[in-house]
Formats: sequence, C-alpha cells, structure tokens
Amino acid sequence: MLFKRCYRVAQCLFALAILFSHAAMAEPNDYIRLPIVEYGEREIDFKTGIQRNRDGTTESAHSIGYGTTPSAWWFTELYGKYARAPGESTRFDAWEWENRFQLTETGRYPIDLGLLLEIERPRDRSEGYEFTFGPLLQTEWGNVQANANVLLRRHLKAAEQFDRELLFQMQLKYRQSRELEWGLQGFGNVGQWNHWLPASQQEFKIGPALFGKIKTGTKQAFKWNAAILTGTTTASPHTTFRLQAEYEF
Repeated sequence: MLFKRCYRVAQCLFALAILFSHAAMAEPNDYIRLPIVEYGEREIDFKTGIQRNRDGTTESAHSIGYGTTPSAWWFTELYGKYARAPGESTRFDAWEWENRFQLTETGRYPIDLGLLLEIERPRDRSEGYEFTFGPLLQTEWGNVQANANVLLRRHLKAAEQFDRELLFQMQLKYRQSRELEWGLQGFGNVGQWNHWLPASQQEFKIGPALFGKIKTGTKQAFKWNAAILTGTTTASPHTTFRLQAEYEF
C-alpha cells in the first residue's frame, strides 16, 4: 500500500515537473541523480557545462571525481568542482561528497526509491557547508524510463543567511539500444521551500538529451549523457549545454 501511494505521488510529481514552465538549476553542469546502485562498480566521473545568460555573458562549471559502492545499497563519490563566472577565469570552487542510497530492490515495486545526501565545502569558507538531500524516484513503462527528484538545499555555518531552496529534476528516456538512447531533461528551482518565488522569478531549463554506453571490457564501460537546455523564463539562463562522462571499472 505504501509503495502504491509512492508510485502515485511520483507520477504526480513528474507530471507537475513537465507542466512547470517556471523553475531552475544552480550550476551549468548539474546532472540527474539516479536511485539505482550497482554493487562492485567504481567510476571516474567528469561533468561539464556552459550557459549563456540573458545579458549575453557566459559562465561554466566543471567537476571530476571518483566514486565507488561500499555496499549493494550505497554509492559514494568525492569530487572537486571548478567554475568560471562571467568575466573571470576558471578557478577551484569546492569539494563535494555525494552519497546515494538505494532504498528498494531494483524492479520489485512499481517505483524504485532512493535518497540523496550531498555535502559541499566551498572554497569561500564564509559560505559554510552546503547540504542537498531528498528522494530520488524512478519508474519504467516498457522501454521508457522516467525519473523525478525533489531536493532541499541549505547552508550551515555560513557567515550570512542563505535561503533553503527547493529544487527538482526530471528526465524521460527512451532506451532504443545500449549504445544510444534519447530523451528529455529538466532542472528547476522554485526558491524557498516554504515560500516559492513568483512564477516569473523562478527558473526552469528543459531540453533534449542523448545517452550512450560503450563496453570496453568485461567490467569496463564508458557512459555519457548530454543535453541542450533552454530557459523558459526570463530568470533562467538563455541556453545551457551540459555533459557527463563516466568510466566504469
């Protein structure tokens, strides 16, 4: 009964995400977090993104990390983040520790459920620590896979007060083949979790995405996904290109 309710909630959240033409993303290289953990897998992960803002300026973000699976239900990754603000050069931005926990057995229920916990330590120590956490939801209909994540982001021990932001992510993917899949990705930010911004001040970016996986050995593979995202409100970046590449071994 509980999982049936979760399934209905996930469908509603995903439908709302698609209809939401107002929301956001904190960084150009943000990516869709997945609830599934593949035990025994290790990876080197690279993410990059560049966005063109409404005023014509550009900014970018990049990260590289190492991830592993200590157990069948826990994936953990540590990576360094770099960023370039408009008119500045690229520089180190933060350390981040990502943890994903798979809470249900893969495919046993109509929805696969996971939990995300990320802890970031910015280069600027006055920003304190940034925590991002929330449920990760995934379901399938034949060859179609759908993901919907709802995340809360807050800062601790910061010199100034930061809003507790409510973020969402959505993805639709058609699994045509292992080597090439295609779909849609969207990233949003509605502002404070208990006091949403007016629709015109929220951010949302959405656009087509491609996915691929190339096996290079018995346990080795190269995976990638990329998307071109368009901002749907004046508060959103005009265009964003993002890419994630992983070497699994």
